Amino acid sequence: MIAKKFQIGLIQLDTGSDSEEIHRKIRQYVKEAKERGAALVILPEHSDRIGRREREDAAPVPGPVSDWYSALAREFAVYLHCGSITEAIDGQENPANTSLLFSRTGELLESYRKLHLFDVTLPDGREVKESAGVTAGNRLALAETELCTIGMTICYDLRFPELYRLLALKGADLLVVSANFTAATGEGHWEPLLRARAIENSCYVAAVNQCGEKPLFRAWGHTMLIDPWGRILGELDGETPGLLMGTIDPEVLIRTREKLPFRENRREDMYSLNETR
Repeated sequence: MIAKKFQIGLIQLDTGSDSEEIHRKIRQYVKEAKERGAALVILPEHSDRIGRREREDAAPVPGPVSDWYSALAREFAVYLHCGSITEAIDGQENPANTSLLFSRTGELLESYRKLHLFDVTLPDGREVKESAGVTAGNRLALAETELCTIGMTICYDLRFPELYRLLALKGADLLVVSANFTAATGEGHWEPLLRARAIENSCYVAAVNQCGEKPLFRAWGHTMLIDPWGRILGELDGETPGLLMGTIDPEVLIRTREKLPFRENRREDMYSLNETR
């Protein structure tokens, strides 16, 4: 449970192939978030680099990329969620799409490899096949911090409510969605899916998206913070990188869960697909 109110900073980026330039911008935004009172700062999926060749971008964890984020968290004394990076895995040809959460002192608290890989045909007919170059994860990630308990998810995971329900049942107060969500699907689906995940689980949702033109599609932007009642507390536009600040309030969480006690009302005895009736 959230101990007390705290400020959160959500950083929307237009990441490209110039890692040095994007690192400069990330540092600038983290500095601003800290100056405005953020205790937790969250970045979007593939925050450090977006190119065309996943394997060439991959780095081990720990390694130079994760070390850079660790140092940034330590420099500004904030909890820092890196969004995701491309992680090289020993013994695997393909890397993982991996989120990392660092403490105020730069300690790696939790990591999460994206479970659901984006293999789809977009509305305009183009195919995107993430599994061709990425290894899927095989575990949930829940980080207990002095601020709150954080459930970690990435982009396409948003379409799988089972994942978010499990994170909520395991104690998540804040559900993080770091994304590079497409404009083609984002226009119709981004907001309703995010609000549904918040409402159905009585959790805060911090959804941090990329914006701008990417190699395979245009990203939707619209980074937003949603409270457990489903209210949008703040939102950025669809085109511009920026910083969204917001407040995580334990009283809102408590009141919502008292009004809608879904945990107590669940019927687990009816949820097995193997049951015949």
